Amino acid sequence: MSQVTPLAPTPETHAPSATTSVAELKQIAAQVRRDIVRMVHAVNSGHPGGSLGCTDLLVALYFKVMKHTPQPFDMDGTGQDLFFLSNGHISPVFYSVLARSGYFPVSELSTFRKLNSRLQGHPATHEHLPGIRVASGSLGQGLSVAVGAAQAKKLNNDDRTVYVLMGDGELEEGQVWEAAMYAPHHKVNNLIAFVDRNGQQIDGPTEKIGGLGDLRAKFEAFNWQVVETDGNDLEKLLATIEEAQGLLSNGRPVMVLMDTQMGYGVDFMMGSHKWHGVAPNDEQLEKALQQLIVDTASDY
Repeated sequence: MSQVTPLAPTPETHAPSATTSVAELKQIAAQVRRDIVRMVHAVNSGHPGGSLGCTDLLVALYFKVMKHTPQPFDMDGTGQDLFFLSNGHISPVFYSVLARSGYFPVSELSTFRKLNSRLQGHPATHEHLPGIRVASGSLGQGLSVAVGAAQAKKLNNDDRTVYVLMGDGELEEGQVWEAAMYAPHHKVNNLIAFVDRNGQQIDGPTEKIGGLGDLRAKFEAFNWQVVETDGNDLEKLLATIEEAQGLLSNGRPVMVLMDTQMGYGVDFMMGSHKWHGVAPNDEQLEKALQQLIVDTASDY
C-alpha cells in the first residue's frame, strides 16, 4: 500500500443554498457518482452499489436541506442539523459529499482506503476527519446514536433536526428495533430516519436472506410516522423530506422508507447485489464515467 499524508482542510465555510435548484443538485449528484466509482476503482476495494443508490439523499441533505457549517467543524454540532451514516460501508458517497460541501479538500478523495489516510473503508472518529461524528460500520448502531443525539439537542434547547440513514439489510440487527421502540415512546420528535430499501444485501435479495416483510407496518406498530418515497428521484425525495419535517410537529419521529436501486446511475451495476462490495475494472470504470455526465466535471 502507498502511504499518504492527510491534507489540511481549507478554511471554507459552506451552508446549503436555499436557491439550489433540482437541476443543480442533479449535477452535483452526477459528480459525486463519478467520485464514487473512481475512488473504489483506484484501490480495487470499497462498496459502490449502495453508495450510488444513496447519492441523491446525501446530496439533497447536504446541499439543500440541512443547516450545517463545515468549517470550523466541531463534534457537538450545536445549532446545526446532524447526519449519521449507520451503514458505514457506503463511505465513498459520504466522503465525496462531505468534501464537496466543504468539510475537507476534494483532492483528499484520492487517498481513499490507502495507508495512513483519514478516509478509511468505514468512517472512523480517531482519524479526526471533519464531518464524522461517530464510527460506523458495525451495522445496527446508527439509529441508537441518532436517537441519543436528538435527545441531547432537546435537552439543550437546540431546535435543529437529526437525520440518520440505515440499509434495509441492516434492519436484521436487533439493536435497530430497540432504538425503534424507544424513540416514539420518548417523543423524540426532532429525528428523521431513512431506510435505503434497495432490496439487496451482500449475500443476495433481502427477502431471501432475512425476510424483512412489511416494513411500514412494522415501524407503524412501533408508533413511528412512516412515509415512503423514490430515493432516486430528487423532486420526490425533497418533497418527502419536507413532508417528514412537517410531521415532526405531531410529537413523534418520522421513518422514511426510501426505495432505491443499488448501483443507480451505472446501468450494468443497477439492481444487483453483486456490486455491493466489488470495484469496477478499468474498462468498467470508463463505461461508468461515460454514463455519469457533468456539464463541468471537476474530478479530483
